[in-house]
Amino acid sequence: MNAVTLFGLCGAALVGIGLYGLITNPEPLRKILAFNLLGSGVFLLFGMIARRAAAGLGGDPVPQAMVITAIVVAFAATAMAIALVQRLADETGRASIRSDSSGAVDGEGKS
Repeated sequence: MNAVTLFGLCGAALVGIGLYGLITNPEPLRKILAFNLLGSGVFLLFGMIARRAAAGLGGDPVPQAMVITAIVVAFAATAMAIALVQRLADETGRASIRSDSSGAVDGEGKS
């Protein structure tokens, strides 16, 4: 097993764990962390694909530049998402999106 295959398997595992966490966790902060894990796996897979495609040619700088740009954008999106969760916690007193029965509309059409 060479390094490219190992990085590919690790990237696929990160994508799988991140996708599982994104689907199963109801808390917004855990969803953000799972989405970051999924993104890191995708970045690792892109790097692996770029390295495999350029085997023997020294590597193509364009996929590497795209991955670096994507990492910066993911960092900014994570910072904004965490700020939104913090704002949600400040406004509602809880950092959860689950609906409570106290503020729900009853079955008779009254709100």
